[in-house]
Amino acid sequence: MTECVLFGYEPQKLYEHFENISAIPRGSGNEKGIADYLCAFAETRGLAYNRDALHNVLIKKAGTTGYETHAPVILQGHTDMVCEKNEDTAHDFLRDGLKLVVRDGWLYADGTTLGADDGAAVAIMLALLEDDTAEYPPLECMFTVQEETGMDGAYGFDYTKLAGRTLINLDSEALDVATVSCAGGVVSDLTFTLKKQPVAGTQLKLSLTGLAGGHSGADIHKGRANAVRLMGTLLARLAAQTPLRLSAIHGGNKSNAIPRECSAWIVTDDAQTAAAQLADIADGLKAGLCAEDSGFQISVDAAQTVPTAFSSEDTLRLLRCINDVPNGVLSYTPAAPELVEASSNLGIVRTDGETVTLTLMPRSSSEIKLDAIIGQIDALAGELGAQVAHHDRHPGWEYAPESRIRAVYTAAYEALFDATPKTEAIHAGLECGIIGEKLGGIDAVSIGPDMREIHTPNEHLNLKSFADAYALVKAMLARL
Repeated sequence: MTECVLFGYEPQKLYEHFENISAIPRGSGNEKGIADYLCAFAETRGLAYNRDALHNVLIKKAGTTGYETHAPVILQGHTDMVCEKNEDTAHDFLRDGLKLVVRDGWLYADGTTLGADDGAAVAIMLALLEDDTAEYPPLECMFTVQEETGMDGAYGFDYTKLAGRTLINLDSEALDVATVSCAGGVVSDLTFTLKKQPVAGTQLKLSLTGLAGGHSGADIHKGRANAVRLMGTLLARLAAQTPLRLSAIHGGNKSNAIPRECSAWIVTDDAQTAAAQLADIADGLKAGLCAEDSGFQISVDAAQTVPTAFSSEDTLRLLRCINDVPNGVLSYTPAAPELVEASSNLGIVRTDGETVTLTLMPRSSSEIKLDAIIGQIDALAGELGAQVAHHDRHPGWEYAPESRIRAVYTAAYEALFDATPKTEAIHAGLECGIIGEKLGGIDAVSIGPDMREIHTPNEHLNLKSFADAYALVKAMLARL
């Protein structure tokens, strides 16, 4: 057990369960211990439960008086957590419980991630299952595993055991915002296999730095420049003025991150003129960047002479691909124009000898739109002679113009807090998309208490909002 630091907070069971599960190591792939805790909880209280080979757990409870015949409601969260710690923190995530610390109304772990993502959901469901004051329909509490490493638990869950088609997902991080849609996505690799040819001239290294970058889901609508795309634009404009041949290009590190930096090596007969033209082109590009990209810089340096480079024709093919692949926001949701519906991110470009690979992550809350983006990529690859492979696809959760659970959330929030909540679509993945696909459709909303800096050792949970989130779930269930 961890040291009891949450004694005296109300509702007591909510905080007690969070402290108990914080004592159980539960990194992704190591969920046996938390599954043991959940099953023991159910057995002790005579609740029906099921546990599978992955350590997903389902606990069911009948509706309270007056709600017995109402339609079942699924409550869902994941039991695993991201395991990160500070370099000077001695902690073994396979064996050690978390050391909880309260600071100014916020709960932290000492030098490690807190696991409120998504331990808060686990505690809310457990507290609710033994709350004698609550009113609710039949409950199906769904505890999934390995969400942080690919949502394997949601994929592997036995959905024949669920009767509900209304879902309250408890994996969001702002009390006053309900997530009502999330993006599905896929990783797409376009690979050019080319032949380098003898070349004469001066090789220059171009280094593009200083962009803000960001998450390709959460930040895609903010107008931040993509370093790989920007390099493609710069080189295409230069090639229109001065003959050049590309020998290598590298940029970005992750398919789901907007690249901040990119480097390219070119060979040209007139290095001095090319450098001057690059400076002019860069000045023009910088004028069109958003304020967050004000650190943009392009440096041009002489590089070691190379005997071969891609042909002029192949150089132009590569540049066209970089400039023409779908990138950025592609559409907004018709029923909610402020919500991003579809996007694509050119996340990585790599040169390996005579092979150049571009890696993208298209996203959409609409599977039809995602298929359309994949089709655009396939068509461009076919036209330019690239091999294309799509992998690691996961489904989205499409925005529903009419939603009973969303209306229930809004009414319950307004009644409890005398304020109007917000709704948002996140352009990242939640398990709602998988659950909806597996069940053939759901009416869903995702909510949660206030958290900050999740997935880092500075992750923290607002203790008052934790209790408020619990009260909100209770109020919603009483309306169902």
